[in-house]
Amino acid sequence: MRFKKKEYQKEDLTVIWDMPKCMHAERCWRELGTVFRRNDKPWILLDAEDKEAIMAQIDRCPSGALSYRMDGQEQKSNMKITISENGPAIISGPCTIEHNDGKSEVREGNTALCRCGASANKPFCDGAHNKIEFKG
Repeated sequence: MRFKKKEYQKEDLTVIWDMPKCMHAERCWRELGTVFRRNDKPWILLDAEDKEAIMAQIDRCPSGALSYRMDGQEQKSNMKITISENGPAIISGPCTIEHNDGKSEVREGNTALCRCGASANKPFCDGAHNKIEFKG
C-alpha cells in the first residue's frame, strides 16, 4: 500500500507531508517542535506557531518531504544544489529526475539525492549515510 501525501490546513496555508521522501534529518521537530511533534498524532499542529515560522522551517526541510502552498499556489524557487557534509546532495527548487529506466518525474521543493550508495530508495536519500557513517 502506497503512502499518500497528507495535508494540514491553517487559514490560507496548506502544509503537505510526503512521507516516502523523508530522510529523517529530524530538523523539523528539533527546530520547531511545537508544530512538528514526532511522538504525537497528528504529528503536525499548525496552530502552535505563526505561518511565517512554519513556512521558514519547511523551507529548511532537506528532503522536500515537507512543502506548503498559499492560496492554492505551491511554493516555487530557483533550483540550487547543496552538497551536505557527510550526507546527500540537496536539490532546492523544481527539477526533473530522469531515471535509467526511461521514466521521469518532476520534483518540487527540496529533493535529497544519495551520495553514499547505501540508500534503499536510490537515487533518493533515505538517511542510510548515518548508519554507515559516510564521510564525504
